[in-house]
Amino acid sequence: MARTLSNMLPLGTQAPNFSLLDTVSDAVKSLDEVKGIKGTVIMFICNHCPFVKHVNEQIALLAKEYQVKSIGFVAISSNDVVNYPQDAPHLMKENALQENYTFPYLYDATQEVAKSYDAACTPDFYLFDAELRLVYRGQLDDSRPGNGLPVNGADLRQAMDCLLNKRSLPKDQKPSIGCNIKWSDN
Repeated sequence: MARTLSNMLPLGTQAPNFSLLDTVSDAVKSLDEVKGIKGTVIMFICNHCPFVKHVNEQIALLAKEYQVKSIGFVAISSNDVVNYPQDAPHLMKENALQENYTFPYLYDATQEVAKSYDAACTPDFYLFDAELRLVYRGQLDDSRPGNGLPVNGADLRQAMDCLLNKRSLPKDQKPSIGCNIKWSDN
């Protein structure tokens, strides 16, 4: 299991815009449509990565908890589905329904959105404020498959709580670790 770190996009970066297919609703969704009033979490995930499977339940729980607090959530899969067919859009929809996602699960067929966010791994987490400026990027928490630590979303939760309560976010943010995004050869 390869361990790839987040690239840690600079704080303050404006969220790059996108319009991608939501595999659950079969509708194209833009950043403007999925953003939250007070903030937006953008996650790069996929179906097959053991690091994502390890945190799926927690990201579904966090979304349910914070969407009612006006934080928007969206997941994006940018993996090459030719070489990784288990990440194909119809299976993304199955996965979203099975994991009880309450947020869009978008397919980045060209991989341009992942590149614009400098995404490197799955899972990779980004939190943007109400003006879509990056305030947090990195890990969900310290748990990894096999390390015995609880999956509790502590780091992302702290960042969202700071944003909602207008407190300074920690500058010491740990990168996420996961499978590398499966880039296309094209």
